Order: sequence, then C-alpha cells, then structure tokens
Amino acid sequence: MKSEIHEVQDSCLAETAAAKRRSKLVFRPRRVAMAPDAARRQGNISQLAFLLLGGRDPAVSFLNAENDELGGRPLAVATASAEGYVRVAAAVRARQGGAPS
Repeated sequence: MKSEIHEVQDSCLAETAAAKRRSKLVFRPRRVAMAPDAARRQGNISQLAFLLLGGRDPAVSFLNAENDELGGRPLAVATASAEGYVRVAAAVRARQGGAPS
C-alpha cells in the first residue's frame, strides 16, 4: 500500500514540475542582452532628457514619442548609434527652452 501512495505522489510531483517548466517557457521569452555601448547611450540620453526637460514625465514623453525629424523614437535613435545620440542630444537641448518643436 505504501508503495502505491509513493508512486502516486511521485507522479503528481513529476506532472507539477513538468507543468512549471512548460509555463516558464511560454511566459518568459529569451532576450538578447543590450550591448554595453548601447546601454550607456540609453542611460545617458535618459538622464540628459530628465535633467534638461524638467523631470520624468516630460522626458519620457519626448523620448518615447515618434519624431519625424529624428527618424523615429528618440530613445531608439539615441541607443542605436553614436551619431543618433548626438542628434537626439541636440534635440533635447533645443527643447530645453520650453517650446516643443
């Protein structure tokens, strides 16, 4: 009798473990880590926008909105390349005066 109970418990535990493994695969997609240079540019442009545009909300609004002059979202443009960072930094400094362009 004991062996049957242990077999049932073992099979239940195995099914539970298998279900957990499956659920983790579905809900946790694998991502490629951002390159160190791109991460540095992203942090720098975020900090610059925060400091010059008057806080978190204006900075997030500017960095995440599509911008035709820059060719996309400023955060993505600044993160993609050093040249993009320079263009976005110039746009942030131009907006510092208050009037959105």
